[in-house]
Amino acid sequence: MDKKSLTAVARQQLKLAQSATSGRSSQTVYGGHQRSLRQTVVGLSAGQSLAEHDLNGESTVLVLSGQLQLRSGDKSWKGSAGDLLVVPDARHSVEAVEDVAFLLTVAM
Repeated sequence: MDKKSLTAVARQQLKLAQSATSGRSSQTVYGGHQRSLRQTVVGLSAGQSLAEHDLNGESTVLVLSGQLQLRSGDKSWKGSAGDLLVVPDARHSVEAVEDVAFLLTVAM
């Protein structure tokens, strides 16, 4: 059994993102290359984004704090703390509307 505080990890990743030149930071909290499930806490400073990319398996975004916008083609979805967004099976990007931390879950 392993226990982590997502609130604490989110706070840490936001702090790291704010001091990083890229404006982002992440930490895998479960899984990795050896597992089919990976969960990563991502921190993005306001205005920063994860550029458009392809989906590598099923995935969801759980917003832990702040607000983001998930875009795919001409569609977009806003997410705020507590929102769970299912990532579309298409090229997509994520932009921080304000400082945001989210849990990205990917099943390969």
